[in-house]
Amino acid sequence: MNIGMGEALLLLLILFLLFGGKKLPELAEGLGKAVKNFRKAAMEDEEDEKKPKSEGDKKE
Repeated sequence: MNIGMGEALLLLLILFLLFGGKKLPELAEGLGKAVKNFRKAAMEDEEDEKKPKSEGDKKE
């Protein structure tokens, strides 16, 4: 389910009308940082799952 160019432009127009030109770069920056942090956490979680458990980590 991908959005096309028309839908993306409509979404940008609505965001521009709602938040104005000055606020949009701040929102985009915040969204970019959130996505970056999410990917970093997902990669760390994936790496933790790949590591073998040591004797001290086992729960009985």
